[in-house]
Amino acid sequence: MALHRTLLLVVSACLFVLGVVMIFNTTSAEVLDQALDTSTHTALFRQIVYGIFGCWFAAGIWLLGHRPFIALSPYLLAFGALLLILVFVPGIGRAANGSHRWIGFAGVTVQPSEFVKFLLPAFFILQVTQKDPDTLTFWEFVRICLPMGIPLALILLAPDHGTVGVAGVTLAMLCFLTGVPRKYWALPLVVCAVLGCVVAVNTPYVRARLEVYLNPELDLLGKGHQPYQAKIAAGSGGLLGKGPGQSWQKLSYLPEAQNDYIAAIYAEEFGFLGILLMIMLYMLMAYAGCVIAARAPDKQGCYLAASVTFLFAFQAFMNLGVVSGLLPSTGLNLPLFSQGGSSLIANLMGLGLLLSVAETPRSELSSVSSGN
Repeated sequence: MALHRTLLLVVSACLFVLGVVMIFNTTSAEVLDQALDTSTHTALFRQIVYGIFGCWFAAGIWLLGHRPFIALSPYLLAFGALLLILVFVPGIGRAANGSHRWIGFAGVTVQPSEFVKFLLPAFFILQVTQKDPDTLTFWEFVRICLPMGIPLALILLAPDHGTVGVAGVTLAMLCFLTGVPRKYWALPLVVCAVLGCVVAVNTPYVRARLEVYLNPELDLLGKGHQPYQAKIAAGSGGLLGKGPGQSWQKLSYLPEAQNDYIAAIYAEEFGFLGILLMIMLYMLMAYAGCVIAARAPDKQGCYLAASVTFLFAFQAFMNLGVVSGLLPSTGLNLPLFSQGGSSLIANLMGLGLLLSVAETPRSELSSVSSGN
């Protein structure tokens, strides 16, 4: 799998470099346009520093191995749940735009839900692989799912519906992949989806987003501003784009575009062909991840590689769907591309997990099994 490891590393590096360039491009223009009292290179340096820390964590996980990581997942998930509780504690938690998603200390903010997205599949894989899917009872399945409900509920209370949705779809994919009887999870999933729609319709925060999604012109000065301007940016790029640094929408028309809507500025400057290149990079990443999962030395490695690959691909799909106006706003970053320290470090750690699965030879697995 050396070729696919190399492909994964090259594609990830290309996405990160493109993202860093676009972050500097977007944030520096905002600083100059608004005459902000900060350096035009602040966001650039911050993203590079986060990338360095993320590479250290990824290397640590790579050396640790995927099996010890899965074995430690109950303790890591418990720690993640504790951090999710701390986001609601005054003085520790940090709120923005009505959401409690961050904790802050020593001038550094961390979004725990970004890491929990990768811990939930690992915990599920650990529990399920200890059971025989053919003899798994419904109540055993419930006991597996109950501990995962705590962090999911805390994320939902933040509120962060996009992360809960991504985690839920990933766990559903794992249920299918691991052979859990469909009657245990498919019907409850449908019921939860229906209840979620009912709650969404009756929740002002979610209902406003859905209304803006259907008709952004209803609130162009509020929630509809970013989706509307993003479509203008993406559409105005045409086939070849306006050229690097030539975006108009980044000049205060599309605020904080370096986060969820950075792909819109990228589309404006590099056009349809540039977006095709970005999609191709994510498709190559998904391809490499699928091959690594298919050739994994054990079931745990296969399931973990598949879930990490799915997380990367699904989040990219959701983000680009929002930017193009095909999907309602979810608040999900573009993996390895958007600005964000927690998301970048978590995604690089996920990359480390993929490399760990690809690195583990079957001979090592055989020797471990014979030793036991």
